[in-house]
Amino acid sequence: MTDLRTILGEAVGAAFAAEGVEASLARVTASDRPDLADFQSNGALAAAKALKANPRELAAKVAARLEGDPRLASVEIAGPGFINLKVADAALAARAAQVAADADHSGAALVAEPRKVVIDYAGPNVAKPMHVGHLRSSIIGESLKRLYRFRGDQVWGDAHFGDWGFQMGLLITALGDEGKADAFMVAGDGPFPAESPVALEDLERLYPAAAAKAKEDPAFRDRARKATAELQGGRPGYRALWKHMHDVSMKALQREFSALGVTFDLWNGESDADPLIPGMVEELKAKGLLVEDAGAQVIHVARPGETRKKKLPDGSTAEVPSPPPLLVVSSEGSAMYGTTDLATIKQRRRDQDFDLVLYVVDERQAEHFEQVFRGAYLAGYAAEGQLDHLGFGTMNGPDGKPFKTRAGGVLKLHDLISQATDKARERLHEAKLGESLPEAEFEDIARKVAVAALKFADLSNARTTSYIFDLDRFMSFEGKTGPYLLYQAVRIKSLLRKAADQGADFAPVVIAEPAERDLALTLDAFSQAVAEAYDKKMPHLVSEHAYRLAQTFSKFYAACPVLVAPDEATKGSRLTLSKAVLDQLETALNLLGIDTPERM
Repeated sequence: MTDLRTILGEAVGAAFAAEGVEASLARVTASDRPDLADFQSNGALAAAKALKANPRELAAKVAARLEGDPRLASVEIAGPGFINLKVADAALAARAAQVAADADHSGAALVAEPRKVVIDYAGPNVAKPMHVGHLRSSIIGESLKRLYRFRGDQVWGDAHFGDWGFQMGLLITALGDEGKADAFMVAGDGPFPAESPVALEDLERLYPAAAAKAKEDPAFRDRARKATAELQGGRPGYRALWKHMHDVSMKALQREFSALGVTFDLWNGESDADPLIPGMVEELKAKGLLVEDAGAQVIHVARPGETRKKKLPDGSTAEVPSPPPLLVVSSEGSAMYGTTDLATIKQRRRDQDFDLVLYVVDERQAEHFEQVFRGAYLAGYAAEGQLDHLGFGTMNGPDGKPFKTRAGGVLKLHDLISQATDKARERLHEAKLGESLPEAEFEDIARKVAVAALKFADLSNARTTSYIFDLDRFMSFEGKTGPYLLYQAVRIKSLLRKAADQGADFAPVVIAEPAERDLALTLDAFSQAVAEAYDKKMPHLVSEHAYRLAQTFSKFYAACPVLVAPDEATKGSRLTLSKAVLDQLETALNLLGIDTPERM
């Protein structure tokens, strides 16, 4: 469904073209002076400069061609040649009616050419509990998945489970040293115990200790590397033990993701790409891409002349390739993270035949992905531009550093969600909301408020920026917060229920009051917000629209009585506008991964 800004842009472009000016210069934007106009075009200034003409005279000629357009109430020239456009009330009413009737997309347009898109996000690991560092990737990735699917793409969300790297060798070695998995340490084909020798608590305890020991004890580190290579080489006991660790971790991760309202179409791990690695390595050799380097095998991904200065141990500096070579096979014969990432691209090419893969991963991994992407392009697994790393900033504490607990540790995601739910209950009681509801329904509302607070706090910021974590501010029912938006949605639901109880019905939209105009224009802006969020891969643009819509409705509700409107036609029109706002607000919130309760 085409929005007014696009429609008017086409009309202005045609008027410019009729004056011999390139239509692309006639871009129409929302007016920066809404008291004077709804939309504006500044194209006459650039066009006149190119034509060596007077911009105001050119603008006047374009305006003359637009006179009489039934969609416009007025066309005026301002300043040196700005063209101000005010939409006719009837055109606004018709557009609002279209939005209200569009149950599936609330007025947002679909993409002209749908693509096949894989979105890699969250990146949980075996043995490592999810913590606040996983929050942004999970929230942003889930929103992008919903946004791309909403616009018509075929989308797969993939958790890309970290289950095959050096951490597995560390755990196997640590378990062997503790005697917790003796039955799995023997050589041979088994059989091996069906009951898991470890619980999640064991893995959470063992991994950090083993990782620290590997940094201090070279012998332990070498044994862990050997165990990693033997696991990847197919040693039966290690494979059986790995399966137990994988399953124990998966169960906990699915619980955390469910609580956060994050879902995946694929739960593929690094291990799923492992069978492709031997053939891929041979293929890379055959293509002349693998190069021997100190016993390891690498792909040189830097282009000729791409270097950076590196400080050497003796204090001198040298020019080295930038980005550095991609390590494919270690000197111990193990596949590395880059190897499995490269094989995963090959796997996705085979299974999804993607047009685009988005990696929602911490910005600090930028160099790693640059290496992997270049390797994939050289190998022919993807075309330039089909792989995109969407880095993001950090969630910080009051000190401006990545968020920690008071004890200085990393806060588990499960604990964060519990804290947010406790705070949501507290705020609901303070506001005297939901107190008369059954306990189960109140708890469901508290969980939705908690998740809305966490997600909106994240997604109201541009993906590339960092932000300060402040649970008290995020949980407020006032201001730019998730709970505020939920409250506005619930208030409209209550309004519509009361209208139904009175026997009131919806009626054609009529625009008569300034607040009605503002609301109709805001409803129309949803399509542009969604399109820009999609093109820029920035979900915060949907958040901005949702907040602006809620604020505009609040002003409309105060200025334009609904249930006590002066006549039935006006009441019905305002009910139609209210229902359109509710549908669009819930649609926007759903794109952010936020569910709304029916009441509070």
